[in-house]
Amino acid sequence: MSRALELSASASDRDAPAKPSRRAFYLRRAHSLSGVVPLGGFLVLHLWTNASALGGQERFDDAVADIQRIPALGLLEVFGIFLPLTFHAVYGVVLARASRPNAGAYPFARNWLYVLQRVTGIIAFVFVMGHLWELRVQKLLFGMSARSFYPTLAAHMSGEWGGVAWIAVAYLVGVLACVFHFANGLFTASIAWGLTVTRAAQTRLGVACGVLGGALALLGTATVLAFATGMTFIPGRDRVEPKPCGKTETTAASSATVDAGASATTPPFPPGQSRPNQTPED
Repeated sequence: MSRALELSASASDRDAPAKPSRRAFYLRRAHSLSGVVPLGGFLVLHLWTNASALGGQERFDDAVADIQRIPALGLLEVFGIFLPLTFHAVYGVVLARASRPNAGAYPFARNWLYVLQRVTGIIAFVFVMGHLWELRVQKLLFGMSARSFYPTLAAHMSGEWGGVAWIAVAYLVGVLACVFHFANGLFTASIAWGLTVTRAAQTRLGVACGVLGGALALLGTATVLAFATGMTFIPGRDRVEPKPCGKTETTAASSATVDAGASATTPPFPPGQSRPNQTPED
């Protein structure tokens, strides 16, 4: 009898779902946190910087130049962007492979958001890799200058195959995937970290994340359209060229005015007699 109970207990232990380990718990928390800080903050800053293209190439080049002047930029990029991005992407793929979506059986909004979070994560990963190759890798390995970013993006996004600007479409899909992944991830991370416990708090946070995601989506869409079409949505500013110190421009009209004033205020002198402080050779 005891032997039968032991066999039954061991069978039930095998059928029971495995409890998540403490290591997996911390990895999930680190994954959700890295998606908000620093990657989420970088996404917002990156979209805002690229939106300077809405004012034309001059504004975009100035914004890129300001970033290039940040102290210890290389270390900031490695430890604040590339390493967190690598961890978030790799462990996100692990989570996506281990997930068991049930939106088909239980078509609730939260279940569909769960599916879209995994799908947009994969799309965002592919998009970011392509974007890094297009600009960052070209700058590091092949000497592309920062001032070439704007014409390169404009040339790629405005190119058409079969009458369709496919790269611009890919950029639009990639940007929207990144924005949704961040906004929805911000919502789920706040729940996972216990920041919003009640249903009312979660509803308010959902509205706030939706508004933030919508604003970022509009900003990113307008930027892609600016690169693809060349349209500027922000009036450009006139560049004031520096002038040599001590030199001024004199027009013909101002020169004539000065001569006329001089002749009107200079007393006449007899022919052959020089003015004071003037030599005859003058």
